[in-house]
Amino acid sequence: MPALFYHLTRSTEEALIRMLIERSLAQGWRVMLRGTDDAALRRMDTRLWTEGEGSFLPHGMEGGPQDCDQPVLIGKGSAVNAAHGVILTGGAVADADEAKGLERLWVLFDGADEAAVQGARALWRQLTGAGVDAEYWSEDSGKWVRTAEKKAAAAT
Repeated sequence: MPALFYHLTRSTEEALIRMLIERSLAQGWRVMLRGTDDAALRRMDTRLWTEGEGSFLPHGMEGGPQDCDQPVLIGKGSAVNAAHGVILTGGAVADADEAKGLERLWVLFDGADEAAVQGARALWRQLTGAGVDAEYWSEDSGKWVRTAEKKAAAAT
């Protein structure tokens, strides 16, 4: 249940989100895409219907009658779709209890936005301080590479 922090410097956030969702669905996982900006979430909704190789990715926007049944739920709220993983974008957050109950928590942040970098650092400290394993991923070399890792202390 590690939290994976993705420092975006080359890839677009949309491309990374699509990749994470595709891989998750291939494993049979449900995903919650949580953001803070309604317009950005609606743009991602449109992209998941219309862009990418192959067909659309099955999903729904939060607030519909089938939220609990969505393989991918997009919104600002809780992962009511029994998500195995939650993708955080636009400064959205999760607490340690939620993170510990997931297979994955992905935190995406723009490396060119100092406020986003500081927010990701604060979330890293909060989660690792509460016993959540965390990994930091960077794409400076042109491909995603894990460049830092913090394991939670073993309980005694």
